[in-house]
Amino acid sequence: MDALLDPHTASYAGSRTSTLANAVYLRLATPLGSWWADPSLGSRLHELQRAKDLSRIDALARQYAEQALAPLLQDGRASRISVESQRPRPGWLVLLITVTAASGTLQTFRYPVRVAG
Repeated sequence: MDALLDPHTASYAGSRTSTLANAVYLRLATPLGSWWADPSLGSRLHELQRAKDLSRIDALARQYAEQALAPLLQDGRASRISVESQRPRPGWLVLLITVTAASGTLQTFRYPVRVAG
């Protein structure tokens, strides 16, 4: 079990987790190439903060998330990952991520992404 990271505060939540929540959060929130211990960890989602809020951004965000989460499939911790997007309001997009853990357990995560308005 790992200490759970709170995606809203980027700090420890004070509880423990046995899910892939930390792995998903770190891979999405870390800019690709910025972590010294593993330059392949991270995503390009941070680049969308400067992108115009167009319909193609949804597809780009899903692609960036799938690329960032692919190592979970490669190392066997997950057997399937599905990424969908929603537009709750202008300037924001929410990624709905469903991960099927190697144990067969479904885990769902919501990850907000800010895009330029």
